[in-house]
Amino acid sequence: MRFIAFLVAAFAVSAPAAAQTWQEYNYPEFGFSVSFPIAPQIERTTYPVADGRSVPARIYSVRQNNALFEVTVADLANSGLAEKTIIEHAVKLAAQGGEVKVDFPHRISQVYGRQLSVLGADGSRSTMAVFDTNGRLYQIEAKIPPGGNDTDLIRFQQSLIFAPSLANRSEDAVRGIREACHGLVNNPAGLYDPRCVRK
Repeated sequence: MRFIAFLVAAFAVSAPAAAQTWQEYNYPEFGFSVSFPIAPQIERTTYPVADGRSVPARIYSVRQNNALFEVTVADLANSGLAEKTIIEHAVKLAAQGGEVKVDFPHRISQVYGRQLSVLGADGSRSTMAVFDTNGRLYQIEAKIPPGGNDTDLIRFQQSLIFAPSLANRSEDAVRGIREACHGLVNNPAGLYDPRCVRK
């Protein structure tokens, strides 16, 4: 009986410890931090933009238990593309071969973008957010296989934090969003935030 009690106690202690293995990784040169279950691999690559060109990019990624967690940072400084064009192209790429279940405005601090949830043809699920700020595209995506753990998917996407210096809306624009979306306790993610009630 003591041995069984010891095993139960050991499992109870190790389960929270396993859940706490996620760790925050900071990348001050690119103005963001994010949590991964293990140290990510960093790959220099290119990212396809809307006009058929490719721009330099870095991908920070972890593959674990058939799940994928990745952040892409692409250099858009000389692309000459508008934010709307960049975001819509990223959304189109993410939706290929799947069914978009959620597509709405998203915000982290003063950086506004879009959030998606996609059901893959194979039953996989992914959640993604994409932002265009300070001459870079930031895209965070988690993908889990059929029957995978939703908790990890949500935990990863919600862990992205931008440096206070990053913003893609002026103070006047933010004030206008708050006024147009009156009645919300939290700052909305833009005029098209589904929580907004227009005057």
